[in-house]
Amino acid sequence: MAAMETIGVVGAGTMGSGIAHVFARSGFRVLLCDVEQRFLDRALASIRTNLGREAAKGKIGTGEIETALARIEPILEREALASAQFVVEAASERLDLKSEIFQSLDRILPADVILATNTSSISITKLAAQTKRPALVIGMHFFNPVPVMALVEVVRGMATSDETFATVRDLAVRLGKTPVEVNDAPGFVSNRVLMPLINEAAFAVMEGVATAEAVDQVFKLGMNHPMGPLTLADFIGLDVCVDILRVLHDGYGDPKYRPCPLLVRMVDAGWLGRKSGRGFYTY
Repeated sequence: MAAMETIGVVGAGTMGSGIAHVFARSGFRVLLCDVEQRFLDRALASIRTNLGREAAKGKIGTGEIETALARIEPILEREALASAQFVVEAASERLDLKSEIFQSLDRILPADVILATNTSSISITKLAAQTKRPALVIGMHFFNPVPVMALVEVVRGMATSDETFATVRDLAVRLGKTPVEVNDAPGFVSNRVLMPLINEAAFAVMEGVATAEAVDQVFKLGMNHPMGPLTLADFIGLDVCVDILRVLHDGYGDPKYRPCPLLVRMVDAGWLGRKSGRGFYTY
């Protein structure tokens, strides 16, 4: 396989733009693909802001902002990804959507190109089965905000080869990240452990045990968490939390993953957390 120089990123939302940012900052050419120009424009504006933030903190030189931005080419047609040597998908957390993307990427890309997904809970094994290259499909789960967070969960599907794993692990290191090896299971490690914590915190509020502020204070002061579970839930998006809890509930068939009715009601009301201006807190 040729040396990796050009990376494709499918999906220009919060995660996709963050992934494009770290690849461009690390010297890669990035093809950032989405379905509408406005999503690409918003992503580039957000990458510019975040690079500016890094420069202000002295993490990169001010001259590097334009250099990094110049490495990112926004594209609307997936066919343009044919020149990429590695592609990471960062579309919405829906199996039907990701399956469709994987099937089309499998047709477009040369047969030796690795397909990674940034999914936080969907089965890597299931996505790999949508392609003719299951050994080259892997999870590369970044954390939000991508430029800041050091962790990448590198998730092996049932068919993922050792060579694919080694390539992606080394790639994460080149981005300045710390890769952690995880096997494919609903929620991997991060969300399998985090979501029941957030869910239980929501039950404590729903049952009147304590206010959201009180629950968060217990975790910040008692467990030394940088932010409490409900502040974190608002940051992630309550809709995303409910979606992941449902993946866990379906995947394990265990009632302990049942989404808290309060969380479900808040999502139904459109109170999704920070992005909608209201969740457990008002923004």
